Amino acid sequence: MNPAELITPERIGLETDCSSKKRALETLADLLVDGAADGLAASAAFEAMSAREKLGSTGLGHGVAIPHGRLAELDTPRIAVLRLDQGVDFEAMDHEPVDILIALLVPEEATSEHLDLLAQLARGLSQPDTLAGIRRAADSTGVQQALSRALGDT
Repeated sequence: MNPAELITPERIGLETDCSSKKRALETLADLLVDGAADGLAASAAFEAMSAREKLGSTGLGHGVAIPHGRLAELDTPRIAVLRLDQGVDFEAMDHEPVDILIALLVPEEATSEHLDLLAQLARGLSQPDTLAGIRRAADSTGVQQALSRALGDT
């Protein structure tokens, strides 16, 4: 599965004022469950991502993080995107603040799909042109297009 297929403008938050890693994860959790008919609670999405963060930061460097987790109550993978005005401390490897967050939730049993989607996201987000496109996009459709171009090549 190509992660670009999972990114929709409705699950992209722009210029959100988040002052902490916790608040960024809460915002991503809200985006992940917004509009879903399956009744998944934002608290479950937040807990899944927080539990993974306790194992080690998902901050990749260059202002990017990919918080992720697995949930038994999920049937299909979901992705949400958050672009922040001001980066937050995400304990990234390069110690730079994170302003682009791509959250990934997968069904609990989807181990190989989880790893494959993470690898594709990491490859796509390692391209400076992609990051510049996300940062300069005027709206959620522009962010989606920048990601789709990058992830289409993964």
